[in-house]
Amino acid sequence: MRKLIVTGDDFGLAVPVNEAIEEAHRRGILTTASLMVGAGAAADAVERARRLPTLKVGLHLVLVEGRSVLSSREIPDLVDSCGEFSTRLVGAGLNFFFRPGVRRQLETEIRAQFEAFAKTGLPLDHVNAHNHMHLHPTVLGLLLKVGRDYGLKAVRVPYEPFLVSWRTARQALLKRLVMWVCLLPWMALVKVRLRRANIRSNDRVFGLYDSGHLHGELIVRLLQQLPPGVTEIYCHPATRRCAELDRAMPDYQHEQEFKALISPAVREAIVVCGFQRIAFSEL
Repeated sequence: MRKLIVTGDDFGLAVPVNEAIEEAHRRGILTTASLMVGAGAAADAVERARRLPTLKVGLHLVLVEGRSVLSSREIPDLVDSCGEFSTRLVGAGLNFFFRPGVRRQLETEIRAQFEAFAKTGLPLDHVNAHNHMHLHPTVLGLLLKVGRDYGLKAVRVPYEPFLVSWRTARQALLKRLVMWVCLLPWMALVKVRLRRANIRSNDRVFGLYDSGHLHGELIVRLLQQLPPGVTEIYCHPATRRCAELDRAMPDYQHEQEFKALISPAVREAIVVCGFQRIAFSEL
């Protein structure tokens, strides 16, 4: 059977993102959202989610390129004086792996984000990490360790098959191939560790190589090619541009992705191709 999870990432980042996720669930194909508990519009996102009991919400762990939940005094090796994480992903990953003091602070911050999500009262549908940092073995280990205390049952595996991706998008062949080869061993490790921990996951994702640029025609072509199993399509929709989005993702076409999520053509393709729309908690 073909099952489809459609996720809106960065829920809580800004009000236009929250508006798009709410409308894409009410009028479109979106089934889940990933909440950034420390972001500026998180409270607004939680209120919208409470009005939408059919929208499943997970935790979007932010450990790079964003704001922490804890203060800079509590995690001085992770954030600057303003509470902002590093924007240098490779450097942050090296710190996570090689510095024990940083790992202890990392665990404290991860626990604080799980705790902040728990305080919303929303059921935890899934967990993933901003910029897919849960591919990092240290982050994944801490996520699984802390997550056990908060009912963690599902985690995104950001594996996008090369051939399906290339046949769908029909561009950037070399970029897709290089990224696929580089990420393959990390994906395999994640799958093994999730299976050992009895954590559910998707079989594949779409949106990794075309993040911020998913339009309706692209999604329709993808749906026509997908094999049986569980596919997650993740997007970054917004109803309009705003300062937060211009700063964080200046080249993303947020409004185009929102239009794709509410497109009648996309809805029809889901029906014609025989997909069942679900959330992670329904796996």
